Amino acid sequence: MKKIFGALCLFAVLFCIESCNDEWKEEQFERYISFKAPIGDGGVSHIYVRYKGNENTIYKLPVIVSGSTTNDQNMTVHVAVDPDTLDALNYDRFQNRTDYYYKVLENKYYSIPATVDIKSGENVSLMDIDFSLKGIDLVEKWVLPLTIVDDPSYDYVANPRKHYKKALLRVNPFNDFSGTYSSTALKVHLGDNQSLYMQQVRTYVVDEKTIFFYAGIINEDRRDRSLYKIKAEFDELNKTVTLSADNPTINFTLNKTATYSVMEYMDETRPYLLHRIITISNIDYVFTDYTMVDGTVLTFYVEGSLILERKLNTQIPDEDQAIEW
Repeated sequence: MKKIFGALCLFAVLFCIESCNDEWKEEQFERYISFKAPIGDGGVSHIYVRYKGNENTIYKLPVIVSGSTTNDQNMTVHVAVDPDTLDALNYDRFQNRTDYYYKVLENKYYSIPATVDIKSGENVSLMDIDFSLKGIDLVEKWVLPLTIVDDPSYDYVANPRKHYKKALLRVNPFNDFSGTYSSTALKVHLGDNQSLYMQQVRTYVVDEKTIFFYAGIINEDRRDRSLYKIKAEFDELNKTVTLSADNPTINFTLNKTATYSVMEYMDETRPYLLHRIITISNIDYVFTDYTMVDGTVLTFYVEGSLILERKLNTQIPDEDQAIEW
């Protein structure tokens, strides 16, 4: 009896093993179509696009087929701009603070194909987004919201999960000088009061050689931030930085000509990683804030330096992917 019981147990184990092995021959997950655009800070997917002025820049957005086996059919995936999803995100996150809202990227700054082909034997295809960003004002928080269009007549099924069939692309143009600078060495004085400090100053692209940031301790959260833009134009020949302001009402006064330096070195533990350090020195300007307190004009004196570090993986040919953002 014991021998019969043992034989039955052995047979059951072998049957289970064979059944498990057979399962892997079949599809374990539906072959849904998704964007590869993981959600990051702010509920959007940040993408970085080299600013080229009059030239266009191509950003390749992956479109993927989910599943445990290789895709065995040709598919034509339909894509479209989806402002409704961005509207819902804006209200969910910011309610009535419309000044915080993301804005749909104006169609003059990009073009997308209506369809993307995925070939049999491939699980990934790249969708080319053609950006033309000359003249864009990055005071606004531009987002390109995309969706995979689903229809029973199509030869695919869009992923039913919202965050996979949607791509909310926060477009971040960059040049050689833009990025988030350390500002611990930058002092902001209000009259004779104690100095104010910030940990970071974010800068934005104007053109190939110019960035802007907000004056003093003003940042992206101010409703009236557009009034306090300070432009910084880099002269690569003389290593100087010319600071200026478009709004005359802030009474921007420059006391010194800022300079900058660039230092590069390879990482000691990761020899393929290049560190590029940009230091802006001799920052020295005065401006007035006339909107923070009703009926009162506040004068701020700003002095010090800013430091930007970029880490570039020299093994990656695509510049936007090579930079460790």
